Parts: sequence; structure tokens; C-alpha cells
Amino acid sequence: MYNFGVLLQKLLLIIFLGISLYAKQFTVASYNVENLFDLTHDKSDYKEYIPNTKSNWNKKTFEIKLNNLIKVLNDLDADIIALQEIESKELMKLLLKKTPKYKYYSFDKYENSSVGIGFLSKIKIVSNNSLNIRFSKKTYRPILETTFEIKNIQFKIFNNHWPSKRVAESYRIKYAKNLFDRVNNLPRDYDYILLGDFNSNYNEFETIYKEPKLNNANGITGINQVLNTTIEKRFVSLNDMLERDERVHYNLWLDLDFNERFSNKYKGKNTTPDNIILSPALFDNKKISYLLDSFYVFKPEYLYKNKKILRWEIKNKTHKGDGFSDHLPIIAKFSTKKIERNPLKEYQNLEINKISQLYEKVKLQEKIELNDVIVIYKKGNNAIIKQKDDRAIYLYNNAKDLKEGFSYDLEVSKIKDYFGLKEIIEFKIKKYNGKYLDYESFYLSQEKIDIFNFKNQNEIIKNLKGYYKKGYLYLDKGKIRVYALKKENLPKENKNIVIPKAHLSYYKDQFQILLHEKID
Repeated sequence: MYNFGVLLQKLLLIIFLGISLYAKQFTVASYNVENLFDLTHDKSDYKEYIPNTKSNWNKKTFEIKLNNLIKVLNDLDADIIALQEIESKELMKLLLKKTPKYKYYSFDKYENSSVGIGFLSKIKIVSNNSLNIRFSKKTYRPILETTFEIKNIQFKIFNNHWPSKRVAESYRIKYAKNLFDRVNNLPRDYDYILLGDFNSNYNEFETIYKEPKLNNANGITGINQVLNTTIEKRFVSLNDMLERDERVHYNLWLDLDFNERFSNKYKGKNTTPDNIILSPALFDNKKISYLLDSFYVFKPEYLYKNKKILRWEIKNKTHKGDGFSDHLPIIAKFSTKKIERNPLKEYQNLEINKISQLYEKVKLQEKIELNDVIVIYKKGNNAIIKQKDDRAIYLYNNAKDLKEGFSYDLEVSKIKDYFGLKEIIEFKIKKYNGKYLDYESFYLSQEKIDIFNFKNQNEIIKNLKGYYKKGYLYLDKGKIRVYALKKENLPKENKNIVIPKAHLSYYKDQFQILLHEKID
């Protein structure tokens, strides 16, 4: 006679194993392939892609371009990949045939448009829908809304390719408005992903003011203020995702260090036209969850080398038969496994008491205390503080009550990323701990560290030596920009110089030495 308790245990074990096998991880990627055209002459072909002309777009160059793309698709090995700049449905079918790991595809474009958008998927596609965005004088692309099903769970991905910056921001705002209106009608707990080539940087709202030809909406941008990836002039953080009443979205670029945020280069500068943007439901621990910190840029050496993206080469309007795309693929991981769902509660409740932890935050939800911080550098109203065996951070224009070489306990209420440089912008002194006699021991030596390592920003480098020329200090390991707010504080041209205390700073895509005063 069977023991009922033993039978129950076995039954529960079988159910648990069944659920574990039933659940699954999967990856979602986005890739602008840079104009994959076929060899059929259509009225909408770009001039350099009219087949069998002087442009050298022919069977040979087409097959090189196609095989290069197939290599990327196979190596990337995403379960779902959104593609932009594909000319035709026939090309999507050809890609499906050439990459047998994929079982499903979808595609959409306007009749008079040169290129369209599509998906290749190992996961079942249930349905497709088009969000049609039209303009009276220009034709662009629809937004492709595709519904997928995994383990009886349906979710949507919206594939975007917004108008380029040849036109003003109002064009992209129209795309964003149509997209937001659509997703805002979905149930709050419905899982969806917004991705593709938005032709917008994740931080567009910070730079649009400097582009008068683009800024025709008083600083409003589609990707930020319309899609609500920012609120109150700051980025939506992980903490915001389940706490805000309004529909907000989280941009996965925030998962990476500032210097790693790029999928494209424009005039040598890092840009992020490609984005993966997540809905609140992907953090609610229900059906599908984003796996924290799984987002990355796919950049093997054959795609990215010597800080250059190895794009498809066209010189003098002629195809050279080499290269891939001017964009890099981006990819993120998701899961239906309950055990792997996001530990946002743990993330939100993590006690912050180290400077290094501030570098992992977009914003602070509440005030935090930093104890035993030492002011290792002070110039005017600016200072750099550091904790023993931890990182340094910059206090900008708010350090008048601090003294160099002294220790304090601080209550920090606000932090900021100023184009890559982490700053504390609001704090109070909680306790004065007295003078720290050996504070200069916290200075770093250029011989012992990599000054081009992003994690060394805001450190003080001692006795930095090099040759100064045209705004750069030339060192044995390369050159670094030298910046001073006042030009008279810069060194004389073509001179060997020594900087006793060098503030290792960062601005946009460049490391730099920040000179606060002439004495530096």
C-alpha cells in the first residue's frame, strides 16, 4: 500500500520539474543591416543599388553582403531579431531559407518606400499589425507590431525605423505619439518591447537644444518626453517602473557604462540610434521578465575594430564588396522562469553606503549616507571625495563648506550623469570627522593604472607628465584631452608639462584632464 505523503511529494516534484522545463529564457535583438537590396530593379531603389550598373551592385556584391549578414545572424543567435533596411519580403524569405534555425518571419513596408522592417524568429509569430504614420510630402516606414507566443504567453514587439535627422524632430514626435497611443491602450500588465532604429539617442532631450534645425518642438523629443523614457527632466529608472501611475518606459542603454553606450558612430562620436525600450510589465514578476544587466552591444572584431564600425563600403558611389553595416546589433535576454524573474525589490532595497554604488544608479530614491569620505581635492567651490578602498566622485559647484584633506559623513540626496561624468549635486554634512593626515595617498600614479579605464573617472592622478599640443597631452600610452573652463588656464603650446594633481574627467566620448585653476 502506497504512502500518501510519498505520493504527494513525487507528484509535486513532477509538477515542479514540468514547470521548470516548460519555462524558458530567450533573447531579443535589433539590427539595422544598412540597405539590403535585391537584384530586381524597382522605382524605389536608391541609385547606388540599381542592379548591374556602374555602382557595382551585382550578383557578386549582393552575395557578399547577404553572406556577411547571415554570418552576423548566426553568430548573434538571437531567438527573435528585428531587422531594419530590408528592401523586400522576398529578401526576408531568402534570409529565412539561409538561416534554418529561424522558423517564422514578418515584414512590412510602404509601396513607395525604399526599405522596410521585419522579424526573424525561432518563437511562434501569432499575428502582425501595422501602425501607419503618413506625411503629405514624404514616405517613410510603418511601425511593425508583431505578436509572439512562447509557452502559451503572448507578448508584442514593436519594430521601429523612424525618419532620420535630415528632418526635424516633429517627424519623430509623430511616430512616438502614434506608438505611445497604441501601447497605452494595452493592459498595464501586458508584456511588450519597443525596439529598432529610432534615429534618436537615448538622451536626445539633453542634446536637442544644441540642434536648432532639429529642435522645432521647444525641446520636446519623441523618444524621451513622448514615450516617457524620461520624467521631470531625468531618465526613468528601474525604481520608477512599477511605482509611477503614468505609463513609463525604461531604455536599456542605462544598463551600460556611459562609454559603452553606442551602436553607431557619427563623425567619430558615439551615438545610440538603435534602442530596446521596455514596458513596466516586464518588471512585474508575472509572465515574462527582463533579466537585469543582460543587455549588450554585439561587437565582435569583424564588426568593430580600432574603435571603428566596419560598415558596408561604398566609395565614389561604387560598392567595394566588403564590410557589414554602419550599425551594431543590440541584444537583451528575457525569461518566463519564475526563479529568474527580476529581483527588483532586492534592487530597490539595496543599502547604499559606498561611492562605487552611486555609479550604478541613475537617480536616488531616497537620501543615503556616505561615511568617512575624504576630500582629496578642492578648488574653489568644486571638490573630489573618496572613500578608503573605494572610488572617487565629483562635487560640482556645491563644496564651499568642505576642506581639502578632511573627513566627513555626508547625506546625499541627488546625483547626476553629466554626459558621462558622475556627480553629486545635492548633499548635507552630517558629521565632521577631522583632518585625514595622509589623504594624498589616495592619488593614483599614471604608471600603475589605465587612465583610459572608465572606472577611473574622477580620480586624482599625481605628477602627470607629457607633451602639450593643440588641446591634448601626449603620453606614452596615447593622448588625452586637456580642458579648462577659462582658456588662460591652459598650458602653453608645444611644451613638456607636469600636472601635480590631475583631475581625470570624462565628457561625452572623451577622457579628459580637467584643469580647475592656473596653478594646476
